[in-house]
Amino acid sequence: MYKTVFSHVGKYKKQAILSPLAIVGEVAMEVTIPSVMAKIIDNGIKEEKIGYVAGMGLFMVCMALLSLFFGAIAARLSAVAAMGFAKNLRSALFHKVQDFSFSNVDKFSTASLTTRLTTDVTNIQNAFMMFIRGAFRSPIMFVCATVAAVKMNARLSLVFLFVIPVLGFAVFFIISKAHPRFEKMLSQYDGMNARVQENLIGIRVVKAFAREDYEKKRFTENTDSVRRAQVFAEKLVILNMPIMQICMYATIVAIMWFGGNMAIDGDIETGALSSFIMYVGQILMSLMMLSMLVIMFVVSRASIQRIYEVLKEEPDIRDPENAEAAAQNGSISFRNVSFSYFGDMNNLALEKINLDIKSGETIGIIGGTGSSKTTLVQLIPRLYDATEGEVLVGGHNVKEYSLENLRNEVAMVLQKNVLFSGTIRDNLKWGDENATDEEIIEACRSACAHDFIMSFPDGYDTNLGQGGVNVSGGQKQRLCIARALLKKPKIIILDDSTSAVDTATDSSIRKAFREKLADTTTLIIAQRISSVQDADRIIVMDDGKISDIGTHEELLRTSTIYREVYESQQKGADE
Repeated sequence: MYKTVFSHVGKYKKQAILSPLAIVGEVAMEVTIPSVMAKIIDNGIKEEKIGYVAGMGLFMVCMALLSLFFGAIAARLSAVAAMGFAKNLRSALFHKVQDFSFSNVDKFSTASLTTRLTTDVTNIQNAFMMFIRGAFRSPIMFVCATVAAVKMNARLSLVFLFVIPVLGFAVFFIISKAHPRFEKMLSQYDGMNARVQENLIGIRVVKAFAREDYEKKRFTENTDSVRRAQVFAEKLVILNMPIMQICMYATIVAIMWFGGNMAIDGDIETGALSSFIMYVGQILMSLMMLSMLVIMFVVSRASIQRIYEVLKEEPDIRDPENAEAAAQNGSISFRNVSFSYFGDMNNLALEKINLDIKSGETIGIIGGTGSSKTTLVQLIPRLYDATEGEVLVGGHNVKEYSLENLRNEVAMVLQKNVLFSGTIRDNLKWGDENATDEEIIEACRSACAHDFIMSFPDGYDTNLGQGGVNVSGGQKQRLCIARALLKKPKIIILDDSTSAVDTATDSSIRKAFREKLADTTTLIIAQRISSVQDADRIIVMDDGKISDIGTHEELLRTSTIYREVYESQQKGADE
């Protein structure tokens, strides 16, 4: 786990290695200063040698400045290494998520992935920066200061034997109890982020139903849950500092007591005692820093584990080794296809689907809510893979194509129309980044979008805002259709993508499709019979199965479900 996560240090290894080297220089200066101080007191001040005091004092100032220089270099190098590591880790996570199939994404909520890319990476970044400084500084400082203290007075150094076990027990206790608490805290963060995301996406619905107070109350409850989880985790970790300080001050008091008596008896010089106390401070500070480093890793361990879960996740859908270059035509075949979102053959969304669609055919698909109409068409561009059976495009199994080639041949307008920040032109060029203005306008005319685009002051350069907030639902649908048309695909799938447009516009779009997409296989999922009645064939879905197939006239005679839907819509239209 740690190897996988920290392998993303990448090109910042140089800074990560040089920082500890600079810290060695800093520690060397700091450890030398107390011995110089002892000489100044015992050999200079005590014997009133002003020149000696001035010379050694100047030498000590130079060492302090060198220590500052090395410390500044180490701080900069560690900061660069940590920030670069965080950048690489975020990039690796984002690239990994881009390779996920829909089923992989379903395993992680959007809010959880957001937390992992932000909070968790920041936790690891801070731990890494502290590690490359503290993991070298603390042990080196501890060893050097201990050696110097023991060399100065071994008998007085025995005080440490009583302190170190206490510190070790305290750190072990905190480590063993803190990790599960921080895991719970991060899960509460996921819940809070999910609430914020849901609320912001549905802000218009919240306002339409005047539910602001209710949402404020729910958000307050979420944030309070995060606060309680954070306090529960942090109140254990913060015990580390007072325990360390108690031990440090108790040790200094003991040293001053025993050392003072030794000084009175002449067993130790005054300067040496002062120097010894400084070494004691360095030893205890190094132990304190080491304990904080361990605690930081305990805190970040939950984040490392969550990051590792994403990095180790293997995409369910992969490119084959010997991929077909491109589909020869837009024919589609389903051969004994069954599908389950959970991989459970006892809980199927699609069951025993057998279907052949000729290239260039226009196929309508209708059915009640939950009849798996969308699931059926999502298997064509391999947004999901069939649990059983096979799906063929252009006479070849979809698993034989590379994902890029297959999805370039299949354009899909999803149920949820998604536009991105930027201009209308930028969004349309998702279909073809090299499309000319003439091609863009032609696609927009076919989707009945050109007129309303030109009604904006900036036309195709109109900025849509985040998610296309400044266009209506029907306009958004037409822009998504135009974007799909720009791909010039062999297969185009419209998943209820004209539900927000009026019947006249719907008719105009279908007419443009018949005239300009005669060689393109077109699949239209719709709730309105009028949207599919001109199709070559219409598929009636019911409970994950194909109930009936035929033309509009044939289904009126043979399909009870189709006839009931038609009559209910006609009755509503007549009324």
